This record gives sequence, structure tokens and C-alpha cells, in this order.
Amino acid sequence: MRITWRLVLGFLAVSVLALLAALARPSWPQERGAAAPTASLTTGEGTERCTLHAATPREAARRAKPGDTVCFDGDLSRRRLVITKGGSRERPITYAGGGDAVDGITVGADDVIVDGFRSVRPEAPGIELTGHRLTVRNNTVIGPRGGDGDGIRFFGDDLTIAHNTVRDTDNSHGRHADCMQTFASDTPPSHRVRIENNRCEDIDNMCLMAEGPNDGEGDGRGTTGDFTIRGNHCETLRACQALMFEDVRNATITGNEFAAPTHHAIGLAHRSTGARVDGNTLHPGIRYEVGIDASSRAGYRGPEPGGLP
Repeated sequence: MRITWRLVLGFLAVSVLALLAALARPSWPQERGAAAPTASLTTGEGTERCTLHAATPREAARRAKPGDTVCFDGDLSRRRLVITKGGSRERPITYAGGGDAVDGITVGADDVIVDGFRSVRPEAPGIELTGHRLTVRNNTVIGPRGGDGDGIRFFGDDLTIAHNTVRDTDNSHGRHADCMQTFASDTPPSHRVRIENNRCEDIDNMCLMAEGPNDGEGDGRGTTGDFTIRGNHCETLRACQALMFEDVRNATITGNEFAAPTHHAIGLAHRSTGARVDGNTLHPGIRYEVGIDASSRAGYRGPEPGGLP
């Protein structure tokens, strides 16, 4: 076979490419059986790393340990996410949705974080929390139906409800469809509750209805108090007020936007003492910011009330 310049040049080109590929490889040996990178979900609080993958909530309850971040591989869009397994004070269990759809959420455990789920037309309440040291954040509830029509209900101590969106609650059929609600009749009173940077949009009833155990409908056991309501967007369409407190002590209500023309923005009644109101933005159609009764005057700090709640 005759050797031509074309063959020589081709051979040299192939040799150079092979040499470059060899130089690009790492000089150290690669480990066999190295673990795969941990999956991650980006949320409003940063990056959540999945330490446990489960197909169902029942499997998660069986396998999860304090400090775990649980991610669901199964399709939960047609079933309610019921959480019965919590972590510890220092190491809660995080249930991370990453935008996945569920048919509502119920938490019945302590030391739990619920992050990043989406519910469309779930059975009301769209999210229900009962326990201590619970956080629900970055979730969306749209059009809760049935029951009393509420978006979120909560009961317990040291609760954080932040960066959630509740939209389109419906007052039809005699409902009182609030964005958020708590009461203390056959449920425990709540203490140290933070409700921050949520959006309540197209809400037929109130953005928050909070009732303590001595409001006339409660069981009379204990107290409800120490609420912080800050940085929320509130659009309530049919109620006289956007936020209503009955027998709730020491509520701090600051920096919220009341975006619909209710009669007044905030109601304080039935010994809802110690309230502080400051820095809220009011729709021009709201007649006055705070309505208060005589039993709630003690310790009140805020704008001059305009009338009764």
C-alpha cells in the first residue's frame, strides 16, 4: 500500500486527539461504587436536600428519622398528605414538595416542616396543623371546598405559617371560608404563632379568624396568645373586617397590606388585650383600621380605634 501525505496527516491528527483526551482525565483513580449526588429541591428558604425518598406518607412515617428531609417519588395528586411522624426539637423532619400536587395536607405530629406543596380544590381545610413546633411554608392552596371552606387551620404552640398562598375561598352554602382560622373548643389553644409574608387572595370571608377558649364558643380551658401577624397580603371580599381576634392576648399586627375595602381592617374583642398595631397599608375604601371593644382596651398600642369590632 502506498503511503501518501494525506494518510500521514490523518494519522497525526488522530494521535493528537487521543493525547488530549488522555490529558483531560484525572490522574487519580476513581472510586468504585461511589454514592450518587444527593437530590436537592430549591425553596424560598434555600436548598432542601432529600435524605429520604418515599413513595407514600405511610412509608415516610415508617422510615423517617429526626433531621430527615423526605421527598415523595409517588404520585400524591389524588390523595391527602397526612403526616403522622415528626422529629425532635433540634432536628425536625422536613417534608419537601418541590411544587408537587397533593389533595390537601393534614399534620398531626410535633417538630415538622412542610415545604412546597400545591393543592387545587382540596377538601377544606386545605392545610390543617395540630401540634407543636410546626412550620408550613411555600405552599399553595387554591379553591378549598366542602366543610367550612377554610384554607389553613392551625392548633398548637410555636407555629410558623410563612410564604404560603391561599386563593379563592367560597362562602356559599352558609360557609365562613377564611384564609386562616384557629379556635379552642375541642382543639387546643395556640401560643407563639408567627404568620408572616403570606398571600390571601380572593378570600370570601376573613384572612384570619382567631378565637380563644373564652370567647363564648370555646371550652374555657387555657388561653390563646402571642401572635405575630406581619408582612401579609390580605384581600377579603365579604366580611366586615380582614382580621378578627376574640380572646387572643398580645397580638402584634405590623406591616400588612389590606387590599380590599372592608368596613375596618382589624377587630379586637372578648378580652383581646395587649394588641400592638403599626405600619399597615390600607385600601382607601376601608373606613378605619381598628375596631375594639371595652374589654380589649388594656395594653392596646396603635392607631386610635374608629369604632367597635
